[in-house]
Amino acid sequence: MAENVFSELSRVIEQVGKDKGIDKSVVVDAVTQGMLVAARKKYGTYREIEASYNEESGEVELHEFKEVVPREKFIDEEVEIPLDEALKLDPQAQLDDSIGIKIDTSDLGRIAAQTAKQIIMQKVRDAEREIIFNEFEERKGEIASGIARRVEKGAIVVDLGRTEAYIPPREQIPGEQYKPGDRLQGYLMEVRQTTRGPQIIMSRASSEYLMKLFEMEVPEIYDGIIEIMAAAREPGQRAKIAVRSKDAAVDPVGACVGMKGSRVQNIVQELKGEKIDIVPWDEDVTRFACNALAPAEISRVFVDENNREMEIVVPDSQLSLAIGKRGQNVRLAAKLTGWKLDIMSEAAAASRTAEAIFNLMLLPGMTQTMAQNIFQSGFGTFQIVSQASVEDIMTIPGYDDPDKAEKLIKDAKDLLEKYEKEGTPIPAAPTASKETKTVGSAKEQADLRLKQEMQKLEGQAEGEEQK
Repeated sequence: MAENVFSELSRVIEQVGKDKGIDKSVVVDAVTQGMLVAARKKYGTYREIEASYNEESGEVELHEFKEVVPREKFIDEEVEIPLDEALKLDPQAQLDDSIGIKIDTSDLGRIAAQTAKQIIMQKVRDAEREIIFNEFEERKGEIASGIARRVEKGAIVVDLGRTEAYIPPREQIPGEQYKPGDRLQGYLMEVRQTTRGPQIIMSRASSEYLMKLFEMEVPEIYDGIIEIMAAAREPGQRAKIAVRSKDAAVDPVGACVGMKGSRVQNIVQELKGEKIDIVPWDEDVTRFACNALAPAEISRVFVDENNREMEIVVPDSQLSLAIGKRGQNVRLAAKLTGWKLDIMSEAAAASRTAEAIFNLMLLPGMTQTMAQNIFQSGFGTFQIVSQASVEDIMTIPGYDDPDKAEKLIKDAKDLLEKYEKEGTPIPAAPTASKETKTVGSAKEQADLRLKQEMQKLEGQAEGEEQK
């Protein structure tokens, strides 16, 4: 048995290396390691044994090393050899030398040989796993295709040839179903090394998969003429992808759509009907946000750069289009831009403006124009003004003087303190009357409401002056 396992090793090593794609040195190391374990199991770990592979004979040779000692000091035959016996093996042997004595591998026995075989097989498996891990680690970020084999705890197991990959439920497109034997592809998202070998995670739901599909389908993207700047998906339903062209002569959106929509249609089919909006990217984040919300028309945009938020005003008739079904359009646009987007109709914006102007005009000496400037600078109430710094107030047109800015803050604080001392609520702009609601559009109603409140405030101011 032992002779069968350890004979013709040269041929076995070459064959294993060729079949498994494993470097010959790795297989040789596995064989010598297996032989050494078998020898130590038979002869004990106390004896000093080494294993080496002889290229010429194609055999693993075992040598036991013993220390050369004088005959009179010879005690332990397992680790020592008398000088007279050592000289028979090597005429140049000297005292205190370590001399190697070849061991006959046929003496190892059946159990030892089986142990060696197990070690060899384990080493080869480990080497094969390492090769597969390195191969897919290099391919991470690419698209791979394989055959669906089975489903384990909701994850689709895909046969990639040399190994298997998993598509977890969160990385699957909702509603997709595969039968064993179906071919499918996905994005190689993650490669992990585990005790059971490499574990490969594939995705069909990630934005990276969408971008990679466009790179495969659109030659201009692959060549670097068109660049994908961002992508956002709600898998199986809708996606947005932002592109820009490095060549003024190439239309990025047209190139991605293709002749009669052929290019984008191929991607839509691969994603099982997922609708894809191709958005032109713009350095101006305001324009980019407007592009991302297409096809909705945008009236005005208010930007808060510190908090990366935008307030986007759209015509009343465009509100549902801008928001999208269950908020999908604005949600994807927010993911695409990386900004928080708040969509508001013109009527709601006008109403909010009227309420803000009413509140700010409670400040003494405040005119409608000044209140509008304060509101448009991002201060919606006098309470907010009371907490602002002088530097912030100086950004408002007409308040660039530090003294004016300080006075505005002081007036706001005094007014707030007055209401708190009196224990009275801060007046709010009255709701529109029933008569008002029946006339004109919502925007016109808000404007009328504002005009009425301004007249009331001006009348109150005149009455106080007469007193």
